Amino acid sequence: MEALSEQRCHGGVQGFYRHDSQETGTLMQFAVYLPPAANQAPVPVLYFLAGLTCTEETATIKAGAQAHASRLGLALVMPDTSPRGASIEGEDDDWDFGTGAGFYLDASRAPWSAHYRMYAYVTGELRALVAARFPIRDDATGVLGHSMGGHGALTIALKKPDAYRTVSAFAPICAPAQCPWGGKAFSGYLGDDRAAWAAFDATALIGSGARCAPILVDQGQDDQFLEAQLHPHLLEAACTRTGQPLELRRHPGYDHGYYFIQTFIAEHLEHHARGLAG
Repeated sequence: MEALSEQRCHGGVQGFYRHDSQETGTLMQFAVYLPPAANQAPVPVLYFLAGLTCTEETATIKAGAQAHASRLGLALVMPDTSPRGASIEGEDDDWDFGTGAGFYLDASRAPWSAHYRMYAYVTGELRALVAARFPIRDDATGVLGHSMGGHGALTIALKKPDAYRTVSAFAPICAPAQCPWGGKAFSGYLGDDRAAWAAFDATALIGSGARCAPILVDQGQDDQFLEAQLHPHLLEAACTRTGQPLELRRHPGYDHGYYFIQTFIAEHLEHHARGLAG
């Protein structure tokens, strides 16, 4: 692992790092924020998964999370959203598929299957690297995401409920198998087998019996992607039907962007801090 930069931030350290990934077969970059409390003892850790077109810098720079993480004694980990430079034909052709659009799944369709393994990367390789190199409590891990990253956070928590003690999302893609973004990504990465799609769809996972920690979701009512892509009502219906705890908060006047996230990020970090305490 190579440290690219480290700066003081709200009494802690914001760093950017790079390593050779066995899962993706590429160089991968990620960011870590360590609060001042990490100087005394290992601290709980929250993974922030960003959305389409984003990098490890996006949430790190735009979300305004470090001040609250410093106050609450939480470490933050911000991975990239896909492999980069995998030399796959067409990987840079579209903004919603390929580079910057890994969808936090493990591709099974060639040629994507050789490199696009973001689920295994985030939940396995990166998590092990962070636990080995930073003063964090791996037994106190939560996951948070935005949009495509919200989809990733929900599915990761549902597929690994014992490993992720808290979960929340901003404007997540709640039922990717039923929206254009998800249909394009799933058919490209996973092929035409709808059972494979369901394994990376939060609404389908809940409907088939998967459970996780209580879910917090914030959704802007003026989100330009709400009707066509996000479908929080489908997630809400699945949770109501099955008893999966969900707090879905709808906010008039807010859109899909990071000003929305900045407005409510403190409440999300407090949600995680409570769940990861002890």
